[in-house]
Amino acid sequence: MEILWVLMALALFSLVLLPVLMRRRAGIQQVAPGDPDAADPANYGFLRQEELDIRMPGPDTDLLDVLDVVQRTQDYRAASQLLAGTETAGEARWQRVQAFAGAASLELRQRPGGVSEIPGGQWLRVWRTEAPKDAGGAAVHAEFLVQQAWRTATPGTDEFRIIMEEAKAACGDAALLSPGDPIPYIIELSVARGLAYPQPEFEKLWLKILDRAPSHMGAHLTALHYWCEKWHGSREVAYSFAEAAAARAPQGSLLAAMPLFAVFEHLPEVNLVRSFYQSEVVTKAVHGALFAVHAARPDDPMLAHVRHLLIFFLVRSERWAEAMNQLMHVDGHVGALPWTLTSDPAADYAIYRALAVAGYEANGGSPATLPH
Repeated sequence: MEILWVLMALALFSLVLLPVLMRRRAGIQQVAPGDPDAADPANYGFLRQEELDIRMPGPDTDLLDVLDVVQRTQDYRAASQLLAGTETAGEARWQRVQAFAGAASLELRQRPGGVSEIPGGQWLRVWRTEAPKDAGGAAVHAEFLVQQAWRTATPGTDEFRIIMEEAKAACGDAALLSPGDPIPYIIELSVARGLAYPQPEFEKLWLKILDRAPSHMGAHLTALHYWCEKWHGSREVAYSFAEAAAARAPQGSLLAAMPLFAVFEHLPEVNLVRSFYQSEVVTKAVHGALFAVHAARPDDPMLAHVRHLLIFFLVRSERWAEAMNQLMHVDGHVGALPWTLTSDPAADYAIYRALAVAGYEANGGSPATLPH
């Protein structure tokens, strides 16, 4: 028993000491704000933490303008027009559907309604009532139900199952309104994870998506969750799925970055090995993502997602200059993994940004030496 206590004490000591040793080895030391030696992200043109936009991974001016109009006027028509004018099988439409659904869900959480109060997200209810054959509205409603299930209920409970079953039916309705549209089936991937579809049923759903949008990055990321160890697959199956997607990625596709997302989904909760982030599996996945970013179109809606995850891994790997390069492209928007998994995405992102700046300057970098 005494040996067990000694081992536990050593483990706790390592957890406290290891980050300090890493900072010293990397030449980074924490100092008080305002100290002459303090690295200042503002010197690189980065926004202050309170100015960071947590809604989106990158800029989408049309979406943000429409969201403002819809939430200010509670009139859905601008949202309907924007989705109708967005490419059906494109990544942008999937992100916009998620954004509208998320906005309605957040409104409802902030204003659940009562005897004398109109509940938040009322514009979505009106949208479905006044335009029941609008494919965009049907997709947003289905995604809204999925988000409500994950945010307000516990997986495995009757409440969660009831909401997910309703979402499944809504996905079916949306699919009927737009037969060639992959979005309803992509939304159903989250339903499949929540309701624990058997693998043959999940694969049948996945084939419907591949028939409509075989290179859809958002669909692949959603499907990856199902195959992860913490849900209905394993580390090996998830890695295999991600590597297969990367192998068949067409020129310029961000699917080459899929292995990095698979690695992220299977990070150890406690890592006492400093070299983990320099390991072969991490290094290979990071290089694949860097290649994908370099080859992708500058206006690819999923590009910011990959850049944000790269920042996480590059900072952990102490590859400061490369992390700074990614930060220069995405700073200002932080609505992406891994930051959105925390209660304060802006604060979490700001910590990694500060570490990147400190590491960059500790190794001789400065605003003048960073390419723009």
